[in-house]
Amino acid sequence: MCSLERRGRVFILTLTGDGEHCLSPDTISSIRNALSRAKSESAASGGLGFALVTAAEGRFFSNGFDLAWARSGGSDSVARERLQSMGYLFRPLVADLLSLPMPTIAAVTGHAAAAGFMLAICHDYVEMRADRGFIYMSEIDVGIPFAPYTMALLRSKIPDPKVFREIVLEGKKIGATEAVAKGIIDRAHGSAKEAVEAAVRRAEELAARNWIGEIYCSIRKGSLPEICSALGFPPETDEDRVKLLSLSKSKSKL
Repeated sequence: MCSLERRGRVFILTLTGDGEHCLSPDTISSIRNALSRAKSESAASGGLGFALVTAAEGRFFSNGFDLAWARSGGSDSVARERLQSMGYLFRPLVADLLSLPMPTIAAVTGHAAAAGFMLAICHDYVEMRADRGFIYMSEIDVGIPFAPYTMALLRSKIPDPKVFREIVLEGKKIGATEAVAKGIIDRAHGSAKEAVEAAVRRAEELAARNWIGEIYCSIRKGSLPEICSALGFPPETDEDRVKLLSLSKSKSKL
């Protein structure tokens, strides 16, 4: 499903194998367990100065929800139920990434479609290979409506209304170079290897800033109010801010 490796202050989560990395319930659970482990290990090491990179083996980053699994249930009603269940399971994975107390970078090493595209843009930064692969929201073509939290995530990450229209109403397939020009991703690279290397370098640079993870997470959530509201994150209170300030004071004593 996936592996988690720690290189110094950088966690590298890799979707393993040469398949399409479709997001079945088991795959979603595996990713969430890896994120939980990264969160726990960073907290045990002081909670500051970490970063996470997510990458994938093979020619796909992720081809979205596992439609083959959904359709294998034997009837249309079971397929609909399974598809709906994956949407419910994916929602807390989005919440996990947006509440992870460290910078996150996606290394899009191949096609990223539908929920695979959403998985990528849940990260703070996106590095992508330019020699092959595209990002794509396939819902309009497949005939699947968007969940409210999905629309909230896309609006939060793709503020240009014309680009947003291309993605959700036209189902346009966009390569890395064009995605950079449209402000969807951060940088394009010559190969999958170069994309991963660039993501790790960025992660190392960000980890070296020695930021307090919980404060980084608080600022991230504050910068993405629509998706955080759609996910049900409670508003930050004065008491929460006092606790965060105490973490800042603790760091100054180190």
